[in-house]
Amino acid sequence: MTYNSYNIAPGTPVLVTGATGFTGQNLVRKLARAGVSIAAVARASSNIGPLADLPITWFRGEVHDEALIREAASGRQYIFHLAAAFRDAKSTYQDYWNIHVKSTRLLAEAAVANPDFRRLVQVSTIGVHGHVDNPPADENAPFAPDDDYQKTKLEAELWLKEFAAGNNLDYTVIRPCGIYGPGEKRFLKLFKMATGPFFPLLGQGKCLVHLVHVDDLTNAIILAATHPAARDQAFIIGANEAIATADIATIVARHFRVKSRIVRLPITPFFWAGDLCEAICKPLRIEPPIYRRRVAFYSKDRSFSVDKMRRILGYQPRHNNKTGLRGVAEWYMQEGWLQPKYSEGFYFPPNWIPLTYPGVDYLAFLL
Repeated sequence: MTYNSYNIAPGTPVLVTGATGFTGQNLVRKLARAGVSIAAVARASSNIGPLADLPITWFRGEVHDEALIREAASGRQYIFHLAAAFRDAKSTYQDYWNIHVKSTRLLAEAAVANPDFRRLVQVSTIGVHGHVDNPPADENAPFAPDDDYQKTKLEAELWLKEFAAGNNLDYTVIRPCGIYGPGEKRFLKLFKMATGPFFPLLGQGKCLVHLVHVDDLTNAIILAATHPAARDQAFIIGANEAIATADIATIVARHFRVKSRIVRLPITPFFWAGDLCEAICKPLRIEPPIYRRRVAFYSKDRSFSVDKMRRILGYQPRHNNKTGLRGVAEWYMQEGWLQPKYSEGFYFPPNWIPLTYPGVDYLAFLL
């Protein structure tokens, strides 16, 4: 049986948190096309305009507001919990805890009070595993969260597992890899550099990063909500293979036939700069010009096995790294954000570290 056999029936009442986010918007649109009855929670400050064309019942307020969640979850057969805290200097540990842990508790408690409830899909992060010492890692890899965001995501997972076991709650945890796709700008600065004359790269560019196209992720989320074998399971969702950081730039530059030169830079000074900037800026609640976690993108392996996703859910991603990244690059160009200058040649030196380099654009990518 294929994953298409596990669609949610038209008219089924569901609740989505984090609906105004990148993944949330893509999920809600798929649910709406399936004729599902959608309720969604959004902060009063969130922009619901992009979803104004959809028949959504909105509950405006905080996802950790007990009365709001009780009302929003009432009568819903599925809950998709995608809400996540902003990772910025103004966010405190309590902010992360409220949005990740407290909200999960409230949603789970509301779910068990509903006799018609079917499943809670909790969207977590591969960040709960931290750096992968022996890639690829699977769902049983040790937990090693690096920051408050990841620590509270893990706490929410562990609490949900224990609560569900004691209350007969049907749930599934999704740990997405790095999410990308048209509609999201996380790679824009990197792509701009990849299509310029120089591409500044920390280290050797061999560090592995695992990506997931938002189309594949949202398909997997819906499948996880309905597949019988997904109950009480955690799944890493990603492309079939990881990709080296330097290869991301290579794919984009070659797609646009850009003659580019990789400028390799030592990574340690950037870690020092990140530590210093965070130490100075965070107490003042000012955004640091460089985040240590951004530098870690070039130094920490995050390569995972998605065998469980394929074996248990029978799911195969539709997008590979090359076609997915090319599609995003084309979307950036259509939006007028990326203007590559085409050339006849393409050059990547084996190892060249200049004494000076134009680092302003590179530092911008680390923001």
